[in-house]
Amino acid sequence: MKSWILISMVALAGIHLACGKDEHKDVPITPPKEVSFTAKDATNALNYFNKAYYDPAKKLYFPTTEKNGVAAIWTQAIYWDMIMNAYLRTGDDQWKIMIHDVFEGNYQHYDHFNWENRQVWFIHDDMMWWIISLARAYQITGTEEYLNYSKSGFERVWNESYDAVDGGMWWDFKKSGKNACINFPTVIAAATLYNITKDEMYLTKAKSIFEWGANNLYDSTKGRVADNNVNGNKGWSDYTYNQGTFIGAATLLYKITGDSKYLGYAVKAADYTKMSMCDGNGIMPPEGDWNEQGILKAIFGHYIMNLVNEGKQDQYLPWLRKNINLAWGNRDAARGITYRNYNVTCPTGIVQSYESSSTVMLMQVCPPGE
Repeated sequence: MKSWILISMVALAGIHLACGKDEHKDVPITPPKEVSFTAKDATNALNYFNKAYYDPAKKLYFPTTEKNGVAAIWTQAIYWDMIMNAYLRTGDDQWKIMIHDVFEGNYQHYDHFNWENRQVWFIHDDMMWWIISLARAYQITGTEEYLNYSKSGFERVWNESYDAVDGGMWWDFKKSGKNACINFPTVIAAATLYNITKDEMYLTKAKSIFEWGANNLYDSTKGRVADNNVNGNKGWSDYTYNQGTFIGAATLLYKITGDSKYLGYAVKAADYTKMSMCDGNGIMPPEGDWNEQGILKAIFGHYIMNLVNEGKQDQYLPWLRKNINLAWGNRDAARGITYRNYNVTCPTGIVQSYESSSTVMLMQVCPPGE
């Protein structure tokens, strides 16, 4: 995944951001249709998303409604998580079949998950998103192949990314900085693999990286997660996915250890997201002006619900439902797809799958209101 940090760091890493010409502009804010989403809406939202963006022949997702090319490698893993969440929500075998289909499409497209292929994998966090999703897919389906790829991928990334001298995980192969987008997903992957294998090595690593991240990528007075740390300097850019993976990492460690300090971390980060990153009506930011950032709220939604469910913090449900209802009410009436900016009607032209994903993910994990 391309990290959105200081321009100088991007230059050092030699990474080309997935930004292009903005093919659409936000339409004026209009009063959305009053809705209160239902479980049926959640299923419909995913079906509309798949109709707009999924290639059933290649079993991969497109980047835009134009249906050309392939969505960014790391976002394919997030869409796979979305399918898994739909299966967990409904128990419908169509989604279980699709779990295997999406794996097969990506397996074929990405060199059979050959972690040594430097053409396929060019940054550590792209790999870690997949490592997490592969472990989850094993938990859900029991398919040993998924677990084997998750374990081998984790070993590969740890051996190259972990800084044995100063701690933390390097974001890119050139080791130009240590970002939230690799450190907290590493905690999530390690904790998930610990839950599966009960190998204490994974838990030790999860705790170690979380502690480093809490000290070097976090403001404990606010609950704010930094985007990156370059040479000891924290890069304070607010992104919902960084808040989300921090919350997810802390919640997993709380569930495993029972240590309330982790729950405190998660709650504080969730409160910062709600109180300091949203607009005056509590609506989450419209990240992703024609680039992959449109998927960030999908990641946040996935992990904030872990806090709600595993941490018993249901105070966030009304806020999440308010965001979902606004975005769903502002969906494209013809195509059924939603948009990254919940406050406006979804544009009728070209829309990215990244931009349409977050509401769909939220609807798979957040239960409707009474």
